[in-house]
Amino acid sequence: MFTYESVILIVTAASIALIHTLTGPDHYLPLIVLSRSEKWSISKTGWLTAFCGIGHILSAVLLGIAAVSLGLAITKLQSLEYFRNVFSTWALIAFGFLYFAYGLRRARKSFQSDCSNEKAVQCSPWVLFSIFLLGPCDPLIPLMLYPAARGNLIGTAWVTAVFAGVTILTMLSVVLVSVFGLIQIPKNSLARYSHVFAGAVIFFCGITIKFFGL
Repeated sequence: MFTYESVILIVTAASIALIHTLTGPDHYLPLIVLSRSEKWSISKTGWLTAFCGIGHILSAVLLGIAAVSLGLAITKLQSLEYFRNVFSTWALIAFGFLYFAYGLRRARKSFQSDCSNEKAVQCSPWVLFSIFLLGPCDPLIPLMLYPAARGNLIGTAWVTAVFAGVTILTMLSVVLVSVFGLIQIPKNSLARYSHVFAGAVIFFCGITIKFFGL
C-alpha cells in the first residue's frame, strides 16, 4: 500500500524525468541525426534509443546503490558526478567533431567506399551508448537516496522504475516522431552532407551542455 509520501515521490520522479529529458537535447538530438545520416530503420532507431536510455539510467542506479552501500555523503557523490559529467560532455563534443570530420571526408570522396570509414560508422551506436553510460542521470540519484536513507526500499524501487520508464518513453517518443517526420522529407543533392550535419549537431549539442548547462 502506498503512503502519501510515496505517491508524492513517485509523481515528483515522473515529473522531473519528463522535464529533464525534454530540456536535455543530448537525450535525443544525437540519436535523431545519427538515425537520419546512418539510414537506420525505425525499429533499429527505437531499440538503440531504448538501449541508450537504459545505459543512462543504469549508471545512475549503480552510483545510487554504491552511495547507499558505502554511506557516501551527498557532497562526495556530487563531486564524483561533476567529474563524470565533465568527461561525458567532452566525450560527446569529441564524438561530434570526429563524426563531422568523417562526414567532410566522405562528402569529399562523394560516394566512394572506404573500408576503415565503414567500420568507424558501424561503431557509432556503441560510442553513443558509452557516452550515455558515462553520463548518469543526475536527478535520479537524490530521488533514490531519500527513500533509501529512510529504509524504504520499495519506495526506492518504485521511484527508480517510474523515473526510468518516463525517461525512456520520452526519449522514444521524441526520437521516433522526429525521425518519422524527417523520413517524409524528400532526399536532395545535400544528402551527401548528412554525416557532416549530424556531426555538427552532436558537436554543438555537447557545446551547449558544456557552456549553458542544458
